[in-house]
Amino acid sequence: MLVASLNANGIRAAARRGFPEWLARRNPDILGVQEMRCPEAEIPDVFGGYHLSYHQGNLPGRNGVALATRKPPAAVRRGFGHDSDGEGRYIEVDLPGVTVASLYLPKGDAPELGDAAKQRYDRKMDFMAAFAGYLPKAAAAAAGHGREFLVMGDFNIANTNADLKNWKANQKASGFLPEERDWFTALLAPGTVIDVVRALHPEQPGPYSWWSWRGKAFDNDAGWRIDYQLATPVLAAQAIAGGTDRDASYAARISDHAPVWVEYGLTPSP
Repeated sequence: MLVASLNANGIRAAARRGFPEWLARRNPDILGVQEMRCPEAEIPDVFGGYHLSYHQGNLPGRNGVALATRKPPAAVRRGFGHDSDGEGRYIEVDLPGVTVASLYLPKGDAPELGDAAKQRYDRKMDFMAAFAGYLPKAAAAAAGHGREFLVMGDFNIANTNADLKNWKANQKASGFLPEERDWFTALLAPGTVIDVVRALHPEQPGPYSWWSWRGKAFDNDAGWRIDYQLATPVLAAQAIAGGTDRDASYAARISDHAPVWVEYGLTPSP
């Protein structure tokens, strides 16, 4: 079972930049997309052969999360009971043997940069606290119905020094703040979920999944690993390969993010 995730940075723009070709080439069984940034009626015709579950949200031109699945979901849930549920940041579906979610966590900001930045910081921290409370409940609910649990998407946090190129210069930057990293580490409590790509590449810097559009960040591979697949232990143990599909060149980039994919050694249930 091949599972992939991509922050598209706008699905209409991604469709023009090569998303359909990547999708046909990678051909995942399950695809999570973040930052669709598109009204449902205007989603380009790029998901042929998939059942598309979408949480558009109420902020025009922003956010929007989706799950494209080969199998029709038995249930679709939008949001997880937080004040942000109307924003299009979380969607979850039940499939044979697995509950899968697509997440777009707020970017936040460094709190010392002023009142507006502090508000963005507080909003991110509030979202994080709520999601940390929800995650074990979601995993337990899935287990109660005989399913594993997998959440994938853009967490806007690099968890360890290995997860960004210039970690020394970014210790006070949003996405690498100590409290953000502590929160992420706590998500990975024993018996809850496992960072699947890191488990597959325990000693490797990266593989990075985001590079700024500005300057030479992409050319110099000065990236961040902020996109993840977090799976319950039984499912994570079945991962046999995974990584990121880094585009061949700056000009060929689909998005400022790269797709994150994992192949799990099981066959999707009929």
